[in-house]
Amino acid sequence: MNIDFTVAIPTYNGAKTLPLLLEHLKAQIQTETIAWEVIVIDNNSSDNTAQIVYDTQKGWLPNVPLKYCLETEQGSAYARQRAIKEAKGKFVGFLDDDNLPALNWVASAHQFGLAHPKAGSYGGQILGQYEIEPPSGFDKVKKYLVIRKYANEAKLFEPERLRLPPGAGLVVRKQAWLDCMPDRFTRAHRGGHDYEISLRLHRQGWEIWYNPAMQIEHLIPAWRMEQDYLVRIARIYGLCTCEIRLILAQPWQKPFLLLKSLCGSLRRLIWHLIKYGNRINKELDLACEFAFFWGSVISPFYYLRKQLMRD
Repeated sequence: MNIDFTVAIPTYNGAKTLPLLLEHLKAQIQTETIAWEVIVIDNNSSDNTAQIVYDTQKGWLPNVPLKYCLETEQGSAYARQRAIKEAKGKFVGFLDDDNLPALNWVASAHQFGLAHPKAGSYGGQILGQYEIEPPSGFDKVKKYLVIRKYANEAKLFEPERLRLPPGAGLVVRKQAWLDCMPDRFTRAHRGGHDYEISLRLHRQGWEIWYNPAMQIEHLIPAWRMEQDYLVRIARIYGLCTCEIRLILAQPWQKPFLLLKSLCGSLRRLIWHLIKYGNRINKELDLACEFAFFWGSVISPFYYLRKQLMRD
């Protein structure tokens, strides 16, 4: 059976939200002419993820395979690599276990890929579904939870400016992935790995697109809106800045880019301290921005340390 589209769900201890995601996939519309499949990649969970998939298979769609596979090497990069290996579709759409796709998500994703043959990857609009009312200042930091709308219409992303689709809802052309991705990614875990996929595709000449017709809702529990958590995530994003930027750089450019990154980040951090002072720890958006700048300052040293350890 030839498969047009694969939905890949990397998950780690996602038993609480996975059933709801599978329900949304089971209810997809406008897929009559699409041959598609769903693969759940269990990234070494300790909950009952496997049992949930096996139970769901019993009442699943007759013409849409629902598969389960276990990936024991921890990290979203490894789970996605395994998904590509298992996938039979021409396109592979990644959904996190806390993503709820719109009922036409599969159809919209497949149609967009066919209409844009130069697209190596593309993402859509991500809305937030919150367990509680978000705190003050949350609107400015929701980007760290990949809640975003890039444009009102289909538009090319800007990889050189690190304007790229996140991993949630990302669709890739499988052959482009096989041609462009290394055996091991620079970043194995979240916080940069999402961008690395599209940057490597872009470096090989593929276009990176935004398709607003592909909408998903991101389930946000209360604990993920707490300041300590958001500050930690912002710092991680800052910490991976150099690693991600240097993916597009030539070897001779890297020393200059490291120095430029350090100086720019240090300038922004100092200016942030001068401008906001004591307000930083009291206001959510200022605290997250400071954490991102601090992570960016450390980023060149973090990159060099990893390079030395690799050598």
